Amino acid sequence: MTAPGASFPGAGALAEAGKLFALAADVARSTFRRPFQFREFVQQSWFIVSVTILPTALVSIPFGAVIALQLGSLTRQIGAQSFTGAASVLAIIQQASPIVTALLIAGAGGSAICADLGSRTIREEIDAMKVLGVSPVQRLVVPRVLAAMLVSVLLNGMVSVVGVMGGYFFNVILQDGTPGAYLASFSALAQLPDLWISEFKALIFGLIAGVVAAYRGLNPSGGPKGVGDAVNQAVVITFLLLFFVNFVLTTIYLQVVPAKGS
Repeated sequence: MTAPGASFPGAGALAEAGKLFALAADVARSTFRRPFQFREFVQQSWFIVSVTILPTALVSIPFGAVIALQLGSLTRQIGAQSFTGAASVLAIIQQASPIVTALLIAGAGGSAICADLGSRTIREEIDAMKVLGVSPVQRLVVPRVLAAMLVSVLLNGMVSVVGVMGGYFFNVILQDGTPGAYLASFSALAQLPDLWISEFKALIFGLIAGVVAAYRGLNPSGGPKGVGDAVNQAVVITFLLLFFVNFVLTTIYLQVVPAKGS
């Protein structure tokens, strides 16, 4: 028999998930407290932009090209070349763009946030702030999470534009597509909510990346080596969560928002 109070399989994971959601709730409450750390927010936003904008732009070009080439080949096989533009652009805007943005935000920005907070934790700066009555969540975590959310939304717009341009170029130049048909099919099937769900996904993904990175940074173990392990864990956990959340949001969107022309 299992002794009373003994841990069951998965208890540690549930406890960690509970602490993560508790931190997210604390971030939500602290966001509206004053004073707001506006300078820290601007500095973190600029830092995240500086480490993510170039890799994001470079990744979005081949991402859009691969989608356009694959869909162009498929539509040619089934005799629906006129819908290549709509299929590729919708795939880029709804799925590829927010996922690419989230991967770069988590991999570059989130890892830097986790390493920064982790180094502060092992140097006992976080404990010193608590002793002085300063909330580490309000002072350090909230500006970083909001910065990750803002940069995610802005980068998502850039990835959408760059990815669509790359897909257009490769479809028209390499697959002899018709420019007019590419644009006409997109305008015929796309709708404004497609853009809204893309930006909403980027906002949620930025929130997840920021909260997970902050949580692992505030709870490292084992000194400097623990900080490195925390960075790796933050990136992996963020990737797992964003793919799950993307599935949920996409399912809800396709059920709630009817397709154009239906």
